[in-house]
Amino acid sequence: MPRLLSPTAALLVGAIRTAVATGGSDNAVAARVAKALTGHLTDPRLLDPEHREPDPNAYRQHVLHVEPDGSFSVVALVWLPGQETCIHDHVSWCVVGTYVGEEEETTYRLAGDRLVQQRVNRTPQGVASYLVPPGDIHKVCNSSSSLAISIHVYGADIGLLGTSIRRRYDLPVVR
Repeated sequence: MPRLLSPTAALLVGAIRTAVATGGSDNAVAARVAKALTGHLTDPRLLDPEHREPDPNAYRQHVLHVEPDGSFSVVALVWLPGQETCIHDHVSWCVVGTYVGEEEETTYRLAGDRLVQQRVNRTPQGVASYLVPPGDIHKVCNSSSSLAISIHVYGADIGLLGTSIRRRYDLPVVR
């Protein structure tokens, strides 16, 4: 299990632990986690230098913490300009906060054997949002000309699963 080196990141994990342990619906938990994450997104000490490293070929995932009971995982995603995910949905609730730069999310709904594009949201630095399955089909990208880093908190054990993606969607898209 990865170890958090940053004392600031340890404070974030404690705040997330409290938000998750309070319980309730997935929407309620994700909303509390988003609020906890937002308070840390402007702290320049949150990530150690090795957790800011990109990959020239694809966005890079740095697993920062997996809660011992598997109830949540914290991941830093580092994006170079133009890097993006496939269209996908998740195995659990997901909270995303932009730490550096800006992240772009395109949401879709499934309509038979096609995807219908719903909206495009740009999330600037310091802002967190959340999504809860079902109905969480989306794609995330860095459409800017500079590095972007986002912090993702999943209500799942990413150490065990390796990813939060439930399904990839390779269907035609209708706008």
